[in-house]
Amino acid sequence: MSAPRFYCPPPLPQNNHCELPPEAAHHASRVLRLRAGDAVQIFDGLGNALDATINSISGKQVMLGNLQTCMVQQQSSELQIVLAQSMCSSEKMDWVIQKATELGASEIVPIQAQRSVAKLSGARAEKRAQHWQNVIVSACEQCGRNDLPRMLPPVGMAEWLQATRAQSGSKFILMPGGACALKAQVKPQARVTLLIGPEGGFTTDEANVAQQVGFAPILLGPRVLRTETAAMAGITAIQTLWGDFN
Repeated sequence: MSAPRFYCPPPLPQNNHCELPPEAAHHASRVLRLRAGDAVQIFDGLGNALDATINSISGKQVMLGNLQTCMVQQQSSELQIVLAQSMCSSEKMDWVIQKATELGASEIVPIQAQRSVAKLSGARAEKRAQHWQNVIVSACEQCGRNDLPRMLPPVGMAEWLQATRAQSGSKFILMPGGACALKAQVKPQARVTLLIGPEGGFTTDEANVAQQVGFAPILLGPRVLRTETAAMAGITAIQTLWGDFN
């Protein structure tokens, strides 16, 4: 059984001991019921990780010792995958972010499309963004990934599409009907952006503008997929064809 993993914001300690951050300490002592002498691993979200041993647990404090650089295999795909996910209900969005992290997405952008169910702004948007970051951390701890995908704040679709006009790499928009299969596309060189619509789909204007700024329409089989299913199917297909699944 692998050692429990905990995220520690960079930089990782350079000496032989450190204290777990409060949330990680609570999870280690109160949830996992770890004890002195148990082995753990800490990572900084930038690709670095250390093996360690719990020296002591006192109240809310968990002290680690015997820190050693672990033999870290690369956990991030060489192909940068940007998931532009139209906003959906909170539970579905959490699930999309969790699974996108596990599948190797390098960046996640919540898109406010015209038919998006969820609409966030101000304090609600800030609170939700922090929640999403916690979802990413938990997913990385679980799946063995040492780099955190970049989580961007919610952005309107029109604004985001214009910002992508000058961006390099392949750009795909998932659309039912009249589109090409993903495998028929030219192999991306380093970066691919995948745009997923909301529950009600993109409006005609949104789809047209996306194609005008360089998004190629694709489909994933003959069936209509739910927004959360489409995101996972798209990332999986991209990783299988061109990423680290092959």
